[in-house]
Amino acid sequence: MTVTTATPATRAERVADQDWPALTTELDEYGHALMGPLLTPRECRELVNLYEREQHFRSTIDMARHRFGSGEYRYFTHDLPDPIRELRAALYPKLLPIAQDWAARLRRPGTWPHRLEDWISQCHNAGQTKSSQILLRYTGGDWNALHRDLFGDMIFPLQVAIGLDVPGVDYTGGEFLMVEQRPRAQSRGSAIALPQGHGLIFTTRDRPIRSVRGWSAAPMRHGVSTVRSGHRHTLGLVFHDA
Repeated sequence: MTVTTATPATRAERVADQDWPALTTELDEYGHALMGPLLTPRECRELVNLYEREQHFRSTIDMARHRFGSGEYRYFTHDLPDPIRELRAALYPKLLPIAQDWAARLRRPGTWPHRLEDWISQCHNAGQTKSSQILLRYTGGDWNALHRDLFGDMIFPLQVAIGLDVPGVDYTGGEFLMVEQRPRAQSRGSAIALPQGHGLIFTTRDRPIRSVRGWSAAPMRHGVSTVRSGHRHTLGLVFHDA
């Protein structure tokens, strides 16, 4: 797939400017799809600089302590910085038709509302009230174990990771990993270097695959390979709360 290289003025325009038919096809095939730029280099640096400002975050997770890998990440409060709030609002209606199509194939309800605000209210009414937007920081030797971001029964099946540093310049290693568990076969893996400012759409838990019974769910997990040197920061946009 060819990704766009121009960066329109507004964040909503950057989302709208993506090749959504091509992204949808790639998501269907692999369970993940690399987008064009969503953030400018300056916006990436500004988000990285937020990491040391405690007032923006509700909690900090030491991955080694919880045996999630090695490194650290922080959950934002609900008072999200403008770039995060605007990108989530612009991405949700683009991802919603894909999510609904996947749900129909897998014979799941797929009853997410059209507005992100209404969906988040449903999460809160179900007891999932904590912000799940994440800023991750890795240094040399850090990594993230394969996992799925499931925080309760209320789940949106797609999420987006945005690279905030330049691979090969600010850090080495640290590829984004996706592993698909295939039925009656060995797993299939992918490794993706996230360009600075670009988004990667990926499945939260599984993707639909053709089977003898029509469609089945192929479980998928994501993680990060070992960072060899430097510093790697990533923004995680999740469309359900914890």
